[in-house]
Amino acid sequence: MSTTANATPDTTRRAPGLKARHIHFIALGSAIGTGLFYGSAGAIQAAGPSVLLVYLLGGAVVYFMLRALGEMAVRMPISGSFAEYTRRFLGGWAGYITGWMFAFEMLIVCLADLTAIAIYMRFWFPDTSQWVWVALTLLIVGAANLASVR
Repeated sequence: MSTTANATPDTTRRAPGLKARHIHFIALGSAIGTGLFYGSAGAIQAAGPSVLLVYLLGGAVVYFMLRALGEMAVRMPISGSFAEYTRRFLGGWAGYITGWMFAFEMLIVCLADLTAIAIYMRFWFPDTSQWVWVALTLLIVGAANLASVR
């Protein structure tokens, strides 16, 4: 595959049922996540409020990375994820690794979120097993994903 920056843009569009507000809420949910609330408590206990400076630095890096991805998406809209940009500009192997690392990261985040939900629910319902909350959450999220988007 060619690695030129002047490649012909792909003309595929997003699904007609998704509006800008849907995309914004998907991005917001991905950015905040359960781990921010559950994971930051231990970090703040260990290091104090200086953790907020690290979060600010990390947030700035993510902001500029997303701005760069946005610029590439406007200049060269292609079907696929950011792994397609990696494949196009850094080669097939880099795109392959990027795609699978993203899938692995999503799996780890899913498991961490399920664990955090079970821990939160144990606080309010200490007599209920954690696996019940994990199964219930999987059923609710699965049902929401199987529902059609208008």
